[in-house]
Amino acid sequence: MSDKVTKSGNVKYRIAAIGVTQGTQQDYVHYKRVGVLPSLKWDIDSKTSLTVLGEYMYTPEEGLGGQVPGIGSLIPGKYGYVPRSRFLGDPNVHQLTDSEADFEYQFLHKFNKKWEFQQTFRYEDSWSKSNQLYLRQGLQDDGETYPRGAWAGQAFQKTLGLDSRVVGHIDTGPIKQTIVVGVDFRRIHWMQDLAYDTTTIPSINVWNPVYYNVSPCYSFTCSNRVIQDNVNETQYQKGIYFQDQIKFGHLSVILGGRQDWYNYVATTDAITKTAGTNVTPTSTRTNENPSSSKFTWRAGFTYNFDFGLTPYFSYATSFIPQDGAFKYNGEAIKPLTGAQYEVGLKYLVPHTDVLLTAAAYDIKENHYEITDTEHPGKEMDAGEVTSKGVELSAHANITKDLHLTASYTFNETRVAKSDTMVERYSIYGTELGEVSEQGKYIGSLPRNMVNMFVDYTLPRRIFRGLGVNFGARYLGWTYADNAQSYKVPAYILFDVGAHMDFENISPVLKGLQARLAMSNIANTRYVSACGSSDYGGTCTYGQARRVYGNLSYSW
Repeated sequence: MSDKVTKSGNVKYRIAAIGVTQGTQQDYVHYKRVGVLPSLKWDIDSKTSLTVLGEYMYTPEEGLGGQVPGIGSLIPGKYGYVPRSRFLGDPNVHQLTDSEADFEYQFLHKFNKKWEFQQTFRYEDSWSKSNQLYLRQGLQDDGETYPRGAWAGQAFQKTLGLDSRVVGHIDTGPIKQTIVVGVDFRRIHWMQDLAYDTTTIPSINVWNPVYYNVSPCYSFTCSNRVIQDNVNETQYQKGIYFQDQIKFGHLSVILGGRQDWYNYVATTDAITKTAGTNVTPTSTRTNENPSSSKFTWRAGFTYNFDFGLTPYFSYATSFIPQDGAFKYNGEAIKPLTGAQYEVGLKYLVPHTDVLLTAAAYDIKENHYEITDTEHPGKEMDAGEVTSKGVELSAHANITKDLHLTASYTFNETRVAKSDTMVERYSIYGTELGEVSEQGKYIGSLPRNMVNMFVDYTLPRRIFRGLGVNFGARYLGWTYADNAQSYKVPAYILFDVGAHMDFENISPVLKGLQARLAMSNIANTRYVSACGSSDYGGTCTYGQARRVYGNLSYSW
């Protein structure tokens, strides 16, 4: 809700709030969230304004479940396929909780019609807590039981950012320019504590699970094997930047550059206590204070022809610190650097409401971050990764009541340069030998994706605002890992829906709308992603058929 605070309306407020609770397709896994987002805008005078925004979001349950064995999901197991509802953790242990509090102000002052000053300050404070079980050591010879481990973690992050810029609008004859010059600063303090219990967790029967029998111990006073991993890091990033957007007739040109200075201070501890020993735990500590600087730039142009065709081209380089990304050995992953080419066409068919687009791109990134599947909570550096692809789309309002959206994406993402050797595994966990990571596809990323959606509002004289829609989604096959151990099959899903605008029944009901939708109408059982290790393959089921409704009223 929003309204004026003062009679003149120079001070306004807005409050948005949300509360959600819902189940998931997996037993014992729920999603719950509550939050509030207040804001206040003060028009100090005709040239100056200040907007203050806040946010608090608390998510006691994130709605993310665990994985299931590849034997029983990707391929049949001893008794066929594991149900999608099967939960292989333990309700006593499963916890994924987080909260976030933000404060931001946006200040604007216009010196005159051509020049203005903008400043944004933002403070973020977030934390998350996890306590989970994970599958390890592979499905046993009986085809029923799976050993498990436990891990718990806490992460805290505080971010402070200030961005100040001057914006100018300059007209020189037929040339119009929008110039931006600014400076910004970011400080991120990040802490993470992880602990692993790999010996006291009972195995679970994937076909007949037993719950409430797990009590992980992450303390060194326990008799089991315990691993603790702690990280404390502070990052600093400063930058100055400029951008010039030039318009000359049908031609638009953009030029920009940025100089970054970056450094961080990090302390990591890795402490291991061996099971059954009373030896004082040993620890390794590293203190790092590397610094780096980088100049990045971008350039591009767009040309609008009178007959609706708009070709464009852009080139950009990038430098992005990867905050909170650490390898298992405690080493921080270096900032992501890259370069991107993109060329494309946009065509608005004359005298119609049909927009066709086509784009081709070539992206190269260094220090590409991927998940370390063998060490929960940690990441890996995949080296230099290239992504080449084509995107095609069509948005067509064929008639006032018939709308079509369709798209196709081809994306080939490979490791271009890497000196890392990775082990290939069968889905049973059998080692198949080491291979070079270089030249391999990035795991879990499909090469082909197709989407199509049609919406039709039936004749109002008969159906009074009733509409129906239909959609199809296709995702191509993926690899389970960067060693290309085995493939995860492609799948296609179909969705249907209906919507009702009650204004067509009576003007009194203006603003009242209802929607009903069903996704995956065929209830197709599919695997969305898998991972591999010497413990055997583990996979994640995709969403089963789901029916949901929405009733909304706006005024």
